[in-house]
Amino acid sequence: MNGLPKCPQCGSEFTYEDGTQYVCPECAHEWSKDASAAADEAKIVRDANGNVLADGDTVTVIKDLKVKGSSLVVKVGTKVKNIRLVEGDHDIDCKIDGVGAMQLKSAFVKKA
Repeated sequence: MNGLPKCPQCGSEFTYEDGTQYVCPECAHEWSKDASAAADEAKIVRDANGNVLADGDTVTVIKDLKVKGSSLVVKVGTKVKNIRLVEGDHDIDCKIDGVGAMQLKSAFVKKA
């Protein structure tokens, strides 16, 4: 269509240029053209030992993790299979047996 990137916040295709920035008319998000190029690059997620993680990897928890809002604890050595990488503070989505769906920080896991 117009060759401009989609809005990184809402995904709208109706972005437009305003000087050195892109603007989304639907959510009013503004971002620089330089940031758009950096956002196109894939974010590299590393475990506690510096190994690169990918979707579908199996990881092991390296620290006891308390589950917020409950009395459950994810113990050291718990294996988590088939992880999915996501954006944000907690960069791993997974399901842990006995606990359920969780989000983990990559700093508390190591690649198995």
